[in-house]
Amino acid sequence: MKKIIELISDEMKNAFEQAGYARELGKVTLSNRPDLCEYQCNGAMAGAKQYKKAPIMIAGDVAAKLADSKVFERAEAVAPGFLNLILRKEFVGEYIRDMRADSKYGLEEVQAPAKIVIDYGGPNVAKPLHVGHLRSAIIGESIKRIARYMGHKVVGDIHLGDWGQPMGLIMNELRVRKPKLVYFDEDYAGAYPAEPPFTIAELEEIYPFASKRSKEDEAYKADAMACTFKLQSGVRGYRALWDHIIAVSVADLKKNYERLNVDFDLWNGESAVHDLIPQMVDAMRAGGYAYVSEGALVVDVKQETDTKEVPPCMILKSDGAALYNTTDLATIMMRMEVEQPDRIIYVVDKRQELYFEQVFRCARKTKLVQEDTELRFLGFGTMNGKDGKPFKTREGGVMRLESLIQEINDEMFRKIKESRETTDEEAAATAQVVGLAALKYGDLSNQASKDYIFDIDRFTSSEGDTGPYVLYTIVRIKSILAKYAENGGDVQAVCGGIKAPVNDSEKQLMMELAKYNASVEAACEEYAPHRICAYIYDLANAFNHFYHETKILAEEDDSRKAGWIALLVLTRDVLETSIGLLGFSAPERM
Repeated sequence: MKKIIELISDEMKNAFEQAGYARELGKVTLSNRPDLCEYQCNGAMAGAKQYKKAPIMIAGDVAAKLADSKVFERAEAVAPGFLNLILRKEFVGEYIRDMRADSKYGLEEVQAPAKIVIDYGGPNVAKPLHVGHLRSAIIGESIKRIARYMGHKVVGDIHLGDWGQPMGLIMNELRVRKPKLVYFDEDYAGAYPAEPPFTIAELEEIYPFASKRSKEDEAYKADAMACTFKLQSGVRGYRALWDHIIAVSVADLKKNYERLNVDFDLWNGESAVHDLIPQMVDAMRAGGYAYVSEGALVVDVKQETDTKEVPPCMILKSDGAALYNTTDLATIMMRMEVEQPDRIIYVVDKRQELYFEQVFRCARKTKLVQEDTELRFLGFGTMNGKDGKPFKTREGGVMRLESLIQEINDEMFRKIKESRETTDEEAAATAQVVGLAALKYGDLSNQASKDYIFDIDRFTSSEGDTGPYVLYTIVRIKSILAKYAENGGDVQAVCGGIKAPVNDSEKQLMMELAKYNASVEAACEEYAPHRICAYIYDLANAFNHFYHETKILAEEDDSRKAGWIALLVLTRDVLETSIGLLGFSAPERM
């Protein structure tokens, strides 16, 4: 189904052509003066020089061809040569009826679906999620959902930090605290215990303790490095212990990501490519790409067009150890072999842009990817406190993500209990749903690359550009539909009976609905969930304006009332589909 702006532009292009002018001059845009008109065309201004005519004369010629238009109620030429446009109500109503009948409300899926891998999340095992993990998770999840909805084949990969020195630190501290664990007996040949010798709480305490001590105690650090070497060399007990660390950590991560309504198709980590690194390095050497510089193995990635220094991409340190670069490159190689993607998208802190530029250039230079494979870095800004600095706890530490979620849920619980009579159990359940909307919308409504201020009072407000406001709108619609059914109306029977609008607020609601396909398409093409947030905020505003101006259930004309109910059903469905693309849902009541 064509976007409404395309249909309007087609009508205008036909008029330019019929008046003897070039079709391409008939491009239509939303009006920048909504007090004067709904859409506008500036083509006459652009054609004045080409046709050696005053713009107002060209506009007048075109307007004359639109006198009997089935699209425009009014097409008015105004000085110095603009065409101000008002749509026919019948045209708008017909478009919305077609939208209602379409399985995706007028959205056309992509004709050539791409295979896309999205790398987002990126937590380290054995460490709790904190607020710094929030943006990658919810931005990546929304981009994944939007791309799938558009018809792309998408794989979400969490890319765990599960290898290297942190593992050695944990194992060494376990060895110090529990030296009799069978995992450290290298002569042991039996089966290892099925149950882990620690809890997630112990792991989360062990890592920061071991990390701090390693910076103060060289012998302790050397022991941790020895543990890392044994793990990566395949020593049986250390691999078994690592399996426990992964199992316990992943179970906890899944629980916390579930609270965010975020899920991953792949739970691969750096460890998944450890055994691929030697062959990748050999290929880079053999291809003449990698060379030794000051003892390290590097690949030059600078280009003649660079205006700033881009350092070589280091593949191996002077001691032969791999780096993050190494595992990221090996991960690209694995993804190309296993998933064969057309695009790989990384949703990462924008401060890592130079690092990923090096990795991408190295991957292309060393032929790890096809020439037409897209490698995209989507850098996001930081979530800051009211002081404008990265968000911290009241004590100044990094806040755990589950604490942030709980803080929002507690605030929503308080507001729900204040606003209406309800049980604590129902209020708590509703607070979880609304709290998640407040958190996700508060983040996603900002352009991803920009920093933003986390303001719990604003995010949880039911007024303004917030998640709760959008949910209140959906709940209001559900309430009206429920009352219509209680009064004997059959919602399902009338939901296809949308009619031409009878007043300006109804028409405005329809015109906002009509922008749905363009908004989702733009959000997908630009990897920009904030586009959908802006759309549903405008749609919610249009509905609430219509609601306050129209006595829907009190309308005595049953046919007109049925048409309004059909319009409400579509509005509800579009809003709920849209928030699903953002990764949250609406309760039945608030």
